[in-house]
Amino acid sequence: MATTTHDTETDVQDRAILVSLVTDKIKRTGIDPELSLQELVQLAETAGVEVLDVLRQNKETPDSKWFIGKGKVEELRMAADGFGANTAIFDQELSGAQVRNLEEALDLKIIDRTQLILDIFAGRAKTREGIIQVELAQLSYLLPRLSGHGKNLSRLGGGIGTRGPGESKLETDRRHIRDRITELKRQLDEVVKTRELHRERRRKSGAVQVALVGYTNAGKSTLLKQLTDADVYIENQLFATLDPTSRVLQLPGGKEVVLTDTVGFIQNLPHDLVASFRATLEEVNEANLVLHVVDSSSPMREEQMDVVQSILQDLGAAGKPQIVLFNKTDLCQPEQLEMLPAGEGFLKISAFNEDDLLRITEMITGQLAGDTLIFRIPGDRGDLSSLLYRVGEVLEQNYEENDVLYNVRLNKEDYDKWSYKLAEFVEPQ
Repeated sequence: MATTTHDTETDVQDRAILVSLVTDKIKRTGIDPELSLQELVQLAETAGVEVLDVLRQNKETPDSKWFIGKGKVEELRMAADGFGANTAIFDQELSGAQVRNLEEALDLKIIDRTQLILDIFAGRAKTREGIIQVELAQLSYLLPRLSGHGKNLSRLGGGIGTRGPGESKLETDRRHIRDRITELKRQLDEVVKTRELHRERRRKSGAVQVALVGYTNAGKSTLLKQLTDADVYIENQLFATLDPTSRVLQLPGGKEVVLTDTVGFIQNLPHDLVASFRATLEEVNEANLVLHVVDSSSPMREEQMDVVQSILQDLGAAGKPQIVLFNKTDLCQPEQLEMLPAGEGFLKISAFNEDDLLRITEMITGQLAGDTLIFRIPGDRGDLSSLLYRVGEVLEQNYEENDVLYNVRLNKEDYDKWSYKLAEFVEPQ
C-alpha cells in the first residue's frame, strides 16, 4: 500500500455526526435501521472517531443531489456548527456526486458506511492476502466515485476514509486505478492458488476442519485462543480478526482437528469487500463442522444470527453441520439466559469457563463421531496406526501376535476418504 503523506490535518481527530436515511426500500429489505445505526456508532468508535450526534430521516426515496432532503442538509450544517464537527458519516452508500454536493454545502469531510468499514479493514490487514484484498475493495469502491471525492482526496492522511490506496495524491486517473485493480486481481489469484494448495494438502492429510463463524465481536478469536492456546489478537472491537487463523485442537479422545477463525460478519457488509474476501470466507466451505458463535448478551442477538445464516447461504455453506455456541453468558441477566434456545446443537457457554470449553470439545467429538470399527493392523505398519489416530477416535487397542487390533470410532466421510488404505484391514463384525 502507498505510504501516507502527512499534512496539516493529520493530527486532527475526526469529530462526527452520524446520519441515517430510512427509505421505503430499506424497510422492504427487512434491514433493521436502528441495529445498523448502532453498528455505525461502533464502527466509528473502532476507527477512532468521536461521535457527537445522530441525525435520522424517513423519506420515500433518497434525494438525488444530497441523499437526504434539503432541509435535513441545513439541519446537519447547524448541528455540525453547534458541536464543532468536522465529519459527517452516512449509514448508507453515497454516490460521488452526492459526496461532492454535501462537501460543498457543509464544508465537512463526508464518509459513508462502506468507506468507513473499508478504512477499518485497511488498518487491520496484516498479511499480504489481507492487504491485497482491502486495497482491491477500496479501489473498486473508489473508481465509480472519482469525480465526487474532491475534498476527501485533498485530505488524504487526515483520519478516516484516507487510509489505503492513493496517498500520493491518488495518482488518480481512471486508467491508473484500472491498471492497479488488474494487478491486484493477478496477485490475489496467486494467493488463492496457494490457499487452495494448502486446502488440498489438508484434505489429503485427512485433517478434519472446524470453522468458527459469527457476527463481528461475538468472541470467536477469544474462543480460538482458549481452546487451542493460540497466540491471536484479541480486542473488544469490530473486525479485530481479518486474516483466517488455523490452529490444531485436540479433542477428549485424542483426535486432532484444525480449528479456523474467520472474519466477522456484519449487516450490509460491502459488496466489494465480500467479493475481495471470498477466498478467505470460502474456508467455511471446506469445514466438516461449523461453530456459529453468538454474542448471547446482545439485544440484537436474533437479528445478528439471521445475518450470519444469510451470509452462510450466500457462500453455499448453509447445509454444513452446525453447532450454535451462545457465548458471553457471563454477561447475561438470568432472564436473557432463559430466552436462549436449548437442546441438540446448542450450547450456552462462556469462553472463560473451563467446564464450558470441555463441553464444546465433547459436542464437537459427538458431531464428528461415526461408526465403531475394528482394524487389524500389522505391527510393522506404523503409518496405518498413526493414520487411525489422526482421522478417528481410538477407543481401545489390543495386541494379537504380530498384529494390533484397534477399536476406532470413525465417521463415514473420513472412512470413505481413506478406505483405499484401510478397507482391507477392517475386521468383520
